[in-house]
Amino acid sequence: MNDILALARKDPSLAAAAIVFIVGLATIGGFFFFQYGLGLPPCPLCLEQRDAYYVSVPLAALLWLGARYGATRKVILFGLLMIAVAMLWNAGLSVYHAGVEWKFWPGPRDCSGPISGFGSAQDMLKQLNNISLVRCDEAPWRLLGLSLAGWDALVSFGLACVAAWGANAALMRRVGRR
Repeated sequence: MNDILALARKDPSLAAAAIVFIVGLATIGGFFFFQYGLGLPPCPLCLEQRDAYYVSVPLAALLWLGARYGATRKVILFGLLMIAVAMLWNAGLSVYHAGVEWKFWPGPRDCSGPISGFGSAQDMLKQLNNISLVRCDEAPWRLLGLSLAGWDALVSFGLACVAAWGANAALMRRVGRR
């Protein structure tokens, strides 16, 4: 534990990249555990929420390696800012998804809207091809009152804060490579 704190004090950018990588990778593992281990198929919003992790985790791994092997301060700063923006966007998407599950606001029509107004047979077939069978407005699992979307909002916001902390440290670093 002291080693982790020492690393965070010595090189916050390196620590931020490592935290984003490890927590992000664990979150991706959680996605797949719920999907394949517990048999809870993801809705379209769930799949969209994964995109930020699919971008941020490899980028964090590259930044982690780069910070250890001499990447410039600007590269580390830009990479961590990109992760912060992606995770902040994802936190907003997750809050939106959780609100759809709680029925605070309507969700996307293709995964939470009513199936009505089919019209002709061709229109009905066209609509059936565009409708997801997994609903975005139903939470299949909750822990402590939060659905998976709610937990993802917390994790995403936390990772955005960690990445912003690391970016701030890279920005404030006076001595180093340019």
